Amino acid sequence: MTEARRKRIEDVLKRRQPDLTVLLENVHKPHNLSAILRSCDAVGVLEAHAVNPTGGVPTFNETSGGSHKWVYLRVHPDIAEAFRFLRERGFRVYATALSREAQDYREVDYTQPTAILLGAEKWGVSPEALALADGAIQIPMLGMVQSLNVSVAAAVILFEAQRQRLRAGLYERPRLDPELYAQVLEDWLRK
Repeated sequence: MTEARRKRIEDVLKRRQPDLTVLLENVHKPHNLSAILRSCDAVGVLEAHAVNPTGGVPTFNETSGGSHKWVYLRVHPDIAEAFRFLRERGFRVYATALSREAQDYREVDYTQPTAILLGAEKWGVSPEALALADGAIQIPMLGMVQSLNVSVAAAVILFEAQRQRLRAGLYERPRLDPELYAQVLEDWLRK
């Protein structure tokens, strides 16, 4: 490995945001999962979360641009377990939903520990997951369609989170505790 490659890996890792993530509920199309992970990498998400009640998660494809190597994906057995895991770590979970109660996604404070819950491509977030969420958010739509593709919606929301976090200075210093930083660095250097 060249010194330039090692420095790039260290610089990227120093900007990872351990308290920003996505929770994907039954996102079963491989190209959508891959595109979401690519957006996660672009904004500095360390670990994404997924629940797929039909079993397993889809395989990656070329859409990820290799980002699945840099963003860990933790698969949970069910939505309740995923919420338990995130809540134990201090996350607030905001579900994307088409409802009158949903607030504009730009009104959420993403500088706090935040998980963005995105649902299946056709059906969205399940009623169970929506009931568990701390709030519902939506991307205002001014055209004829009701919503964006799940991977596009994830990118839009994640880049708003990045904008807020950049403004708050959260990318200016390492956010991972030293032990976790060392573990991830060792893993990334092997890739």
